[in-house]
Amino acid sequence: MDQLIALLFLDVAGKPLWLWLGFLAIVFALLAFDLGVLHRDSREIGIAESLRLSVFYIAVAAVFGGWIWASMGPQAGMQYFTGYAIEKALSIDNVFVISLIFSYFAIPRAYQYRALVWGIIAVLVLRGLMIGVGAALVQSYDWVLLLFGAFLVVTGIKMLFVSEGETDISQNKALRFLTKRMRVTPELHGERFFVRQPHPVTGKAVLWATPLFLALVVINIADFVFAVDSVPAIFAITTDTYIVFTANIMAILGLRALYFALAAMVHRFSHLKYALAGVLVFIGGKIFWSHFFGKVDPAISLGVTVAMIAAGILFSLWRTGGGTDVKHVA
Repeated sequence: MDQLIALLFLDVAGKPLWLWLGFLAIVFALLAFDLGVLHRDSREIGIAESLRLSVFYIAVAAVFGGWIWASMGPQAGMQYFTGYAIEKALSIDNVFVISLIFSYFAIPRAYQYRALVWGIIAVLVLRGLMIGVGAALVQSYDWVLLLFGAFLVVTGIKMLFVSEGETDISQNKALRFLTKRMRVTPELHGERFFVRQPHPVTGKAVLWATPLFLALVVINIADFVFAVDSVPAIFAITTDTYIVFTANIMAILGLRALYFALAAMVHRFSHLKYALAGVLVFIGGKIFWSHFFGKVDPAISLGVTVAMIAAGILFSLWRTGGGTDVKHVA
C-alpha cells in the first residue's frame, strides 16, 4: 500500500501522477459514456443534439477549470481558461477541413460521429507527445519560447494578409502513401475500419482497410497540422504542462461534440480568422514583452483573448447575416 501511495504521488512533469491519471479517467469515462450509451447505434446527429452535447462538454470543461482555479490558484485557473478559449477558437478552421474530408470519402453522417470520437484516442497520444516535447524544450532552453512567439506572430500576420487556397484532399501525401501501400475497399462497410475480404488474385481472405479508416487517418493528420499553431499558443500562456494538456484535450472533446452544428454553418464564421490572427499576434507579442519587460497579468491575457474571439464571432455573424441558410454536410 505504501508503494502504491508513493507511486501515485510520483512527480510527472511537475504534477503528481494521480492528477494525470484522474484527468485521463475523466476523459475515458466521457468517451465510454458517449460511445457506449449516447451513441451506441450509428445514427445521424442533428444540430440541436450537437449543441446540447457541446453545452454538456463545455460545462464539464468549465467545472474542471473551476477545480483548477480552486486547487491551484486563480493564476492557474485563468491560464487554463485562456488556453481553452484559444484552442476552441482555432479549432473552427479544423471543422471546415474535417467536413471536406468526410465529403471526399463520402462518409454518411451516421458514421461520422463515432469516427470523430475514436479519433480522440489518437489525439490524446499525438497531443501528449507534442506537448511533452514542447515542455522539455522550454524547460531546457528558455529561448525556445521566443521562437514560439516569433512563430505565432508570423502565423498571425500570414492569416491576415495571405489568402488560403482550396484544400485538395486527393493531394494529401499521407493519403497517397496509404492508398499505394494498403488494400482499400472501394465501398464502406458500416462503421468498420477494417474488413476481411478475398484477395483479387489468390482468393484468400485478407485484411482490407475501408474508406472510413482513411478518413480517420487524414483527420488526425489535419489535427497535427492545427496543433502546430495551438500548442505553441498555449505554451505562450503557461509552461505548466498539466494545464497545457488538459486545456487542449478538453477543447478537443468539445469540438467533436460541436462539429455537426459548426460544420452546418461554418460559412457564417468566414471573418473569424482576423480575430484569430489578432489573438496569435497578441499571444506571440506577449512572450517578447514578458521576456524583456516582465510578465503580463493572466487576467489581461484572458480578457483580451476572449474579447477578440467574441468580437470576431459577432462580426462574422453580422457580416453573414443575409446568408442564414444552413448548409448540409455529407
